[in-house]
Amino acid sequence: MSSMAGVSRLALVAATFYLTIAPTVYSYTSYANDFVDPTLILSNSFSPTTIDAQQTIISWADELLAQGPWSVVYKNYTPPTGNKHDYASLAPYWWPDCSKVGNTTALTDEQIWTTCPYISRDGEFNPDVRVLVNDIGSFGTLSDAVFYSGLAWALTGNSTYAAAANNWIRIWFVDPDTIMNPNLDYAQMQRGPGGQVGTHTGVLDLKSMVKILSGVLILRNGKAAEWTSEVDDGFVSWAKAYIPWLQTNKLAIEERDSTNNHGSFYFNQLAALQILVGDNDGAKQTLDNFFTGIYQGQISANGDQPLESARTRPYHYRAYNLAAMLTNARLGQYVGYNNTWNITTKQGATIRSALDYAMNHFAAEAASELYPVVGAVASTYGDPNGTYAKFLLTNAGNQYPSDASFLWNQPLSDSGLVNTSQSIKQVNAALVVAIPALNWRGWMIWYLSCTVVMAFSVLDFF
Repeated sequence: MSSMAGVSRLALVAATFYLTIAPTVYSYTSYANDFVDPTLILSNSFSPTTIDAQQTIISWADELLAQGPWSVVYKNYTPPTGNKHDYASLAPYWWPDCSKVGNTTALTDEQIWTTCPYISRDGEFNPDVRVLVNDIGSFGTLSDAVFYSGLAWALTGNSTYAAAANNWIRIWFVDPDTIMNPNLDYAQMQRGPGGQVGTHTGVLDLKSMVKILSGVLILRNGKAAEWTSEVDDGFVSWAKAYIPWLQTNKLAIEERDSTNNHGSFYFNQLAALQILVGDNDGAKQTLDNFFTGIYQGQISANGDQPLESARTRPYHYRAYNLAAMLTNARLGQYVGYNNTWNITTKQGATIRSALDYAMNHFAAEAASELYPVVGAVASTYGDPNGTYAKFLLTNAGNQYPSDASFLWNQPLSDSGLVNTSQSIKQVNAALVVAIPALNWRGWMIWYLSCTVVMAFSVLDFF
């Protein structure tokens, strides 16, 4: 048998063995929103039960590394200004009504967009809005990529993640050739005879700026060599140009005054940008405006969120606003604003009250949207009766400790599901340490792999 053949077969055995011991990894998920304190991540003092969640984060970061970069100038659509540097998106719940147009022949798509009035169908997503222009999708993926790359860098020390995040931020926010103009004038445009004009709901498109903040703070505070001062300064300059638009533009003010999830996410975005530029006092004021303002009317005494429950998909919207509320709570915690988690609405309810209600009024297909919120509430308020862990085990199954958010939502019970004998480095580099931890399936796969390799080795002698 040649030495190369032996090495190849040994690699096959090692790879197969790795698959038997490697943690279960969740499929890539984009959370509605969340903020992760960089101090927690950079401390690197994680519970052993988070090993599977760590592996999931690294897997997601690797998946996103293969995508991008992203920029508003890469779209085929040209905004009404004629400038592709302007962010653009289309209102997702608006549909054409051509019944009174009076056409005698079939209309082309372009004629429909400019001739037919558009009407709202709440909760019914018009699929063509992502086909025509997808700046919203690009920004959402960018946000996750920076977020998980920052986390993966902190977990592994691998410079590839930090370098990628630096490049992505440079392209979207800094490089003159690819930069986004600091406004949302053409976000969630409504089509029709009146032209294509942006709406206040478009401000929601950049809600995940919070995820970018988390990733950037990890790299900045962790002094990642690949995170350059040029990109950091450029991003801060962009944010300082965009914040005034977010505070004074008519569309932005309308969104700020929305009393449902739209308003909640507005405060996510503004506070995140203020933290990014070092204006923690401004962020405190922003979060105070939220908790003393629209938050006061968002949760009823029984925990219901009536403004979200009135929508066509109440299960989704309750979870959606919960994500926004908990993100505001975490941002407030980070800048030292009050005891955000225990602030009550005018009817005496808290974020925990809203989650408890949502957990008792959910559709099975929408349960997954609650998982990160359940973890956040359990880790903040405690789970002495195991109510939250039981909800996760019952609905998410025995893989819930593999969800990425399990890492930062601690302490949270793993229900005894995690093999805590491994560290993330051991899983990636020292497979042999895990031999005693193999279950019977692992041993069977190991045995069969060795048998196959031995059989091929014997054949080499003939």
